[in-house]
Amino acid sequence: MIKAGIMGSTGYAGGELARLLLQRDDVEITWYGSKSYVDQKYASIYQNMFQIVDDSCMDDNMKAMAEKVDVIFTATPQGFLSSLMSDDILAKTKVIDLSADYRIKDAAVYEEWYKIEHKTPQYIKEAVYGLPEINREEIGKARLVANPGCYPTCSTLSIYPLVKEGLIDPGTIIIDAKSGTSGAGRGAKVDNLYCEVNENIKAYGVGVHRHTPEIEEQLSYAAGKTVTISFTPHLVPMNRGILITAYGTLTRPASYEEVKAVYDKYYENEYFVRVLEKDVVPQTKWVEGSNFVDVNFKIDPRTNRVVMMGAMDNLVKGAAGQAVQNMNILFGLPENRGIKLIPMFP
Repeated sequence: MIKAGIMGSTGYAGGELARLLLQRDDVEITWYGSKSYVDQKYASIYQNMFQIVDDSCMDDNMKAMAEKVDVIFTATPQGFLSSLMSDDILAKTKVIDLSADYRIKDAAVYEEWYKIEHKTPQYIKEAVYGLPEINREEIGKARLVANPGCYPTCSTLSIYPLVKEGLIDPGTIIIDAKSGTSGAGRGAKVDNLYCEVNENIKAYGVGVHRHTPEIEEQLSYAAGKTVTISFTPHLVPMNRGILITAYGTLTRPASYEEVKAVYDKYYENEYFVRVLEKDVVPQTKWVEGSNFVDVNFKIDPRTNRVVMMGAMDNLVKGAAGQAVQNMNILFGLPENRGIKLIPMFP
């Protein structure tokens, strides 16, 4: 039995973690951490947990939690975990961090984009970027896993094979991204009010979105050189889902069969990445509530570009589902245990 604790259990990602872990017979959630709801019944905050969870929320005392659990999930704001991390904690438990504190290997880049000081940069080198399709072996040996962001997960998985194989010029990559409102978190914000979001779509974080350096870093590893991208996210009036449409210039003429063979090389044996059939475009509706990422591409010979597309659920593969996938790897379990979720429809 794996004993798990969740810091930030009352946010959307934390609530999704609880939902996924509670369905398992081999995991026990022993600590529902929450800075805002200490001593309140968890089911009073998430009524869908009524008569399922009897526990009350506890504080985010990470040292005490580390004494009681085998793995800590931190679904907390940026900078929170880095202010608490210590050798003592990592000696006692594994940590899967859903924030950005340990995703970016250069602390100066993190501080520039997130506008906060990194309190424990000494753990950045040790942290493993938790994208299983790329870093599976390293994840299995880790104490600290940096769970990827939602946009970077979908963007990287959609683009990575073609960059890795040199089929596109990485300096030409443009990413147009769209996300449902749950990606902005559960906190009260005017921009997320129903009347602000409904019947509306807008770009945000144009040129300055904090996921930009994370995507660039992962694509730079694939390219073997520094990659700079143009990344523009948009907010759309739906609860869940991310859709990525990316563009890159081909380095040489390529047929559909050649490009498809590249995607198959990387994903044919990946349970959670589905390379769609020719001319079928990814849609958020077909991955909602699941840990799947649907990807596909279209060659545009007129412009010598390839259009790369991906769709996934931002709360599952983009957060909680991927965190559970990483937990399974850490504990030597089948990677899809507890997250073989069939997408919901309608």
